[in-house]
Amino acid sequence: MENMVTDTSIEMNNEKLNSLFATGGMKGMLSTIWLIICAMVFGGVMDAIGALARISKALLSLAHSIFGLFASTVASCLTMNLTASDQYIAIVVPGKMFAQAYKDKGLDLVNLSRTLEDTGTVTSALIPWNTCGAYQSKVLGVGAEHYFIYAMFNWLSPIMTLIFAYFRIKIKYLTEEKKA
Repeated sequence: MENMVTDTSIEMNNEKLNSLFATGGMKGMLSTIWLIICAMVFGGVMDAIGALARISKALLSLAHSIFGLFASTVASCLTMNLTASDQYIAIVVPGKMFAQAYKDKGLDLVNLSRTLEDTGTVTSALIPWNTCGAYQSKVLGVGAEHYFIYAMFNWLSPIMTLIFAYFRIKIKYLTEEKKA
């Protein structure tokens, strides 16, 4: 229990290794843990008051095509990453919001899963107040605004998802077996 709340270190003959192995224990991560807890509470409140249902209804009204559905999912994930400050909320909430819409369009849910991953997961490290961005900044000692340009995969992934959706590349449709 003591190691979880106190500083820990492993002493070596190399000063660079000593600084690498010195940590703040769990207390060094408490700011990130509090951010995650607050984000989960925020997501729960948004769901309980019906705000998520209202947002999803508005987004789905814009999704008249397959591309529109993918674009709405991408926008929802980015919005949740920006506002809820947690990657898990940005994946779970849009996943719940759009699952039926993907089925209604005859799309396999693997498309939804991939879109959530391509947007909700990878962009979270680019947002400084998101738990992932805060963690990356703390570990790297560099703010998200400084490494953003070098994290090409993270910001190109949602763009490529939309390009693939527009040209219907790698889009999986429901089989007759899955429809039943």
